Amino acid sequence: MKKSEDYHYSFRNLQENNLSFEQVFERIVTFMKSNPNGNYRLMVGTDSQVHRSQTVFITGIVIQNEGNGVWACIRKVIVPRKMMHLHERISLELSLTEEIVSMFTEERKNVLISIVLPHLYQGATFTMEGHIDIGAGKRNKTSEFVKEMVTRIESMGVEPKIKPNAFVASSYANRYTK
Repeated sequence: MKKSEDYHYSFRNLQENNLSFEQVFERIVTFMKSNPNGNYRLMVGTDSQVHRSQTVFITGIVIQNEGNGVWACIRKVIVPRKMMHLHERISLELSLTEEIVSMFTEERKNVLISIVLPHLYQGATFTMEGHIDIGAGKRNKTSEFVKEMVTRIESMGVEPKIKPNAFVASSYANRYTK
């Protein structure tokens, strides 16, 4: 059953194109059910690249069973202008991440948690992370935005990760922005 929120979103990966968010969620559930006593990290992050006449934003969704594989997909958004202001671009990256994170409603998160719940005593885990393509280092141009962006992700009840631990944004999504 399609929900109205699914109509504006199209996700893809190397195997499939034009996935709705509901289909993405189903793939995540199937991946987790294949090994319910795994250590799962659900990670969402966005990166951008300024091109000649547009700015390309890629949001990655990655479900990782640590040491036992991943399932991942991306969503592409194109802004038809060069976004030259770093704060504006970082802020939009995070807004796109927040948009996807918000689609993982309490109801959907509870479905995912219920998969690992019977296996907690065997070591099963589930965490959700928001990967932000910024770094705190003194020489990093984005360091002045760390507090603001981390606070935004934390307010959604998601664990924030910044560089070098924000690999969904800085590595996976980045690969598709070129």
